[in-house]
Amino acid sequence: MRTKSLKKNKINVITLGCSKNVYDSEVLMGQLKASGKEVEHEAPVEREGNIVVINTCGFIDNAKAESVNMILEYADKKEKGLVDKVFVTGCLSERYRPDLEKEIPNVDQYFGTTELPQLLKALGADYKHELLGERLTTTPKNYAYLKIAEGCDRPCSFCAIPIMRGKHVSQPIEKLVKEAEGLARDGVKELILIAQDLTYYGLDLYKKRNLAELLEVLAKVEGIEWIRLHYAFPTGFPMDVLDLMKKEPKICNYIDIPLQHISDSILKSMRRGTTQAKTTQLLKDFRAAVPGMAIRTTLIVGYPGETQEDFDILKDFVQEMKFDRLGCFAYSHEENTHAYLLEDDVPDEVKQARANEIMELQSQISWDLNQEKIGRTFKCIIDRKEGGHFVGRTEFDSPDVDNEVLIDASKFYLKTGDFATIKIIDATEFDLYGEPA
Repeated sequence: MRTKSLKKNKINVITLGCSKNVYDSEVLMGQLKASGKEVEHEAPVEREGNIVVINTCGFIDNAKAESVNMILEYADKKEKGLVDKVFVTGCLSERYRPDLEKEIPNVDQYFGTTELPQLLKALGADYKHELLGERLTTTPKNYAYLKIAEGCDRPCSFCAIPIMRGKHVSQPIEKLVKEAEGLARDGVKELILIAQDLTYYGLDLYKKRNLAELLEVLAKVEGIEWIRLHYAFPTGFPMDVLDLMKKEPKICNYIDIPLQHISDSILKSMRRGTTQAKTTQLLKDFRAAVPGMAIRTTLIVGYPGETQEDFDILKDFVQEMKFDRLGCFAYSHEENTHAYLLEDDVPDEVKQARANEIMELQSQISWDLNQEKIGRTFKCIIDRKEGGHFVGRTEFDSPDVDNEVLIDASKFYLKTGDFATIKIIDATEFDLYGEPA
């Protein structure tokens, strides 16, 4: 029986997957609001609304399973009359639409990653071109993602993103500046630049790698105090970005550069276009150009043909490089990728054991690096209050994936969304504890 509190023609948007999906959901919600629709992001059950849009992820097995489970959950709610309509969009829908339509027919309609106007039409809204860059942000008010490009031209063997997102398309500088200015007016102080590949930015539009020029212009936007770089590719990195990072205080001394592996034979099979020697030199160049910069990376273990020797090379590299932040995933065998032609020959339990081993190693590195921070002071942005703590971040930490700085809320008052100077008084592997300096 339908509950009477369920709002008629209220749209609930649910987002799964990465920050690029978060951005897409925010754009969708901005368009819906401009058409006079009532819309909420991941509303609690009591305010859920009768129309649901699920923005899915189709990247690796776990993410796909989560998306499918969410679709099944809402298809079941529709069956029971708890919601009226269910729409599905995003990467999973782009990649597997015919299968999904066959297997879960109770969904009203499936849309791909480039079909925003059609999705809006199905929701009774018009696509408004004049809303360039305007969106309903879902992150805490002090930071927002800025998607500077869509798609990817890289030929990595394991990755299905080009299938789901298409070729690399850079956004024009003037559009991004206008978007950044709008975000700053709404109180955003930190921009997190995202793309499948930041280093490729501008090649299609300006016939050169133009990330440094974009950063220079964004740094002039009043109200923006931090600009953070996510997802750089290790080949063809525009080194002028580092010169700018060193001299421009608004650009965080931080980079997220997914390396995936380091054994030459695995890198070659992955079609990464680089070698262990080149990658090691690049990281040394980073640290020489910007002393003290935080480097975050992501690794894949259990790729087809990965031997114990390949894994040992990777472990030694992690130990040697001492990354500030690191994530590790077990390889996922994805249809229609180049690596799918290879035999997925590393057993699942070996993949998982290797991932655990890398993360254990990183845990010790992170502990050592964090102990060195005790007694030092850092400029921190205060994201939220949670339980008995105010939760902040240094410029060396990205939201959701990196260290947090916890400040005792029973002793100190801080304003969320503001910057504060915090002295670190204690540290664990993945958290810092501090007090206002």
